Amino acid sequence: MKLIFMGSKPLAEGFALLGFNIFPDANSNLVEETLSNLLKHKENALVFIENDLVEKPGPAFLQARRESGRIIIAEIPHLHEPDSYHPLVEDLVARVLGPSVLNK
Repeated sequence: MKLIFMGSKPLAEGFALLGFNIFPDANSNLVEETLSNLLKHKENALVFIENDLVEKPGPAFLQARRESGRIIIAEIPHLHEPDSYHPLVEDLVARVLGPSVLNK
């Protein structure tokens, strides 16, 4: 299984210490290229991506999320803005269980 991180250099350095293949200061084109290659070669991967790189997800990202059980994608917030992250699943949880379950 490949371990991959794409995002800012400060976070990438931490993931490198954990043995991840890192792509510091990646952009959305690199995200798409990397995911496309993983899909094409049917590789297993755990991929951490800083959330701003997938604000407008491309076709490979959407395909990996939709079709591939081999690729696990986790979005993470910026190191300096952890409280600004709002995962899409929060909207679903709020609709199903009510917004009060998300209150801290």
